[in-house]
Parts: sequence; structure tokens; C-alpha cells
Amino acid sequence: MTEPLKDVQAGMIGRAEAVVTRDLTVGAHVEGMPPVYATPMMIMLMEVASGSAVRGHLPPGWVTVGAEVNVRHLAPTPIGRTVVATARVLEVEGRSVLFAVEAHDGELKIGEGTHRRGAVNLESFVKRFGV
Repeated sequence: MTEPLKDVQAGMIGRAEAVVTRDLTVGAHVEGMPPVYATPMMIMLMEVASGSAVRGHLPPGWVTVGAEVNVRHLAPTPIGRTVVATARVLEVEGRSVLFAVEAHDGELKIGEGTHRRGAVNLESFVKRFGV
């Protein structure tokens, strides 16, 4: 059996960034809400950062998928700011990786928490779930 996370270690770091545009605000998706960075978009950026931390350390044909998110959105971010998300591997257990995640907008820490990803064989995953 393949051990897809054998080369993943605590301390590995990933990063992702996005410039806040109107499409990334809660106001673009929910009528009456302000044009500030939406929580789901911040979580997605944290997931991208987490995946990037381990991507180069997986066997061919393997990826990680999000399994759990425990995140607090701490501050609003207006259109035009660049959000940087970072993820640091905290622990590896079986086919699961737990990350500490944070997001900053150049002025404030806007989010923090943990995110867990699971390693899956992409071909098997696609077959099983028909995606």
C-alpha cells in the first residue's frame, strides 16, 4: 500500500495570495452586504496555501483534498488589498495532514485557524465519485 504522505513533515509551509476584487466580496453574492472580502473566499485561499505546502512532496497521481476547516474571520478587508494566506503543517497522521492557517491583508491579520486535508489517489477519487 502506498504511503502518500511519507515525505510530508511538520513545519512545511505553503503560501497563496489574492487581490480582493468585487467578485471576491460578500456584497457580490449576498444582497445588502458590504463589499468586503468574503469568508468563503478567505477559506479557499487558506486551502490553496495548504495544498501548496505539500503538493511537491506527494507521489505522482496523488493530491490532497479539504476535509475540515476551523477558521475565524477576524477583520474585514476592502477591495484592492492583497490577502496572503499561509499554511504550516502541524501534524501528519495516516493520510491526513493538519495545518495551522492564517491570512493577512497587509495591515491586519484577518483570519486564523486550522485546516485538515486528506491525501487521495486522483484516479481512484474520480472513478469513485464520478467527478
